[in-house]
Amino acid sequence: MMRFLPPAMLFLALFARVLAAVASTPTVAAPLNGQWKGPLKLLGGQINIVITIVPLTNGTYYAALDAPQQRISRMPVEVDLKGPDLKMRIEQAGSSFVGKVTDGGAKITGTWTQPGVKSPIILKRAASSTQPAPKYKVTPPYRESEVSFLNPSTRKRLGGTLTVPAGEGPFAAAVLLSDSGPQSRDVEVSGYRMFGQLADYLTRHGIAVLRFDDRGVGKSGGTYANATTADLVTDAQAALAYLRTRPLIASSRTGLLGHGEGANVALLTAAGTGQPPAFVVSLAGYGQSGYEVLMRQQGEIMRLIGADPGQVKAAQDAYERMVGIIRQTPDNAVARAKVAALLNDINAGLDASMARARAVQLTSQWSRYFFDFDPQAQLSKVQCPVLLLNGTADLQVSAKRNMTPLSRALHRAKRRVSTARLDGVNHLFQPPHTQWPMVNGVQQATFSPEALKKINTWVALTTKDPTTPAPPNGKQPAAAPTKVTKAAGVSRLRS
Repeated sequence: MMRFLPPAMLFLALFARVLAAVASTPTVAAPLNGQWKGPLKLLGGQINIVITIVPLTNGTYYAALDAPQQRISRMPVEVDLKGPDLKMRIEQAGSSFVGKVTDGGAKITGTWTQPGVKSPIILKRAASSTQPAPKYKVTPPYRESEVSFLNPSTRKRLGGTLTVPAGEGPFAAAVLLSDSGPQSRDVEVSGYRMFGQLADYLTRHGIAVLRFDDRGVGKSGGTYANATTADLVTDAQAALAYLRTRPLIASSRTGLLGHGEGANVALLTAAGTGQPPAFVVSLAGYGQSGYEVLMRQQGEIMRLIGADPGQVKAAQDAYERMVGIIRQTPDNAVARAKVAALLNDINAGLDASMARARAVQLTSQWSRYFFDFDPQAQLSKVQCPVLLLNGTADLQVSAKRNMTPLSRALHRAKRRVSTARLDGVNHLFQPPHTQWPMVNGVQQATFSPEALKKINTWVALTTKDPTTPAPPNGKQPAAAPTKVTKAAGVSRLRS
């Protein structure tokens, strides 16, 4: 997995939610919590890796791998901790770590193994950055407040941040919905606050924004691990209903903006009953079935780590067999035993406890739902305009394989849809590394400026208040330089 990869970001958020690691002893939460960094020595050089371990409210952990130099982000990690003995496995890349937590919880020391490489590694707890990313608590450009709202379906409260532009309003507004994996309201990845930056930009440009912690994260109650995509629709509905009640918000001009799985949650919400959102913005939403998406991701990862065609085929055959077992075996106990046996059969080096944990994850409610999830099934019921955006450097959600079928399905249903592909933008909607700004002499990850402008322009045009006077000479305001052109019922955004 950790060879020198091309400068493309590999973001496997689909598996992130099901690969939350279960620690056997809750008292070890404090030593493991945080980011762990260290150099991995390979033939011809070394790369720096970061493993983030986050405790969830239900006593489990969310763990993910980042390799910033290669723009690899949030690759899911399985963790097995017994006292100081620690095992970690990144199954999709065929990599593993065996070692110990040492120096009173300050270091993780052991051996990293991957195809063709076995190397000692020391991971040290990352100190707080001396140059943290901006937290976007800015005044007076807009008002910011801590809020919470109730999901009546789960009877759990969700905590978040509401930012409202300066002025009298009422303002158009958007609810932000995160990708797979338990995320905080800012969706932070290695110091890059994706939703923090997005909310800041939109609010500065006249659009109110509500972003909130996922279930079981931060100030939100509930349990995330088993929530399916359909379950998360109720969170989106609750957030939308709450936002419509807020002062200064134009309830008829309030919509949803989702990333990855969050985009599919937004589309499902727009296809549901009740008052629909005023708009949906899809950032790298899935257009293929869950089974197809996961199969493609597995092959992509293995090719990137240097696996030969025979190894890729063997892994995908095993994946197909596992999904077949799960689909044909509704009894979870039986399905888990069969899947664990298959995992041990195809990988003799796999620890038995890891195989059992993986089998539990693969048979979770979310996994069972997602294997058969068809993102196009409900598109004919969507009742609002839709903007589809994808980056050309997104290795997780290919624009051709995902945005194109979504666009075609919405077009066939005669829905109003706009599309744009963003050159060099990855799954986290970051532009090429060479375009990142310098902050105190250090390059900082940033949300694509082109994407921000397109989102703002489209939302502003879609939610334009009919009582607002037209600008002089019919010109668009400076904050909206992107125009929308329509052809055959499908509009494409062009700078």
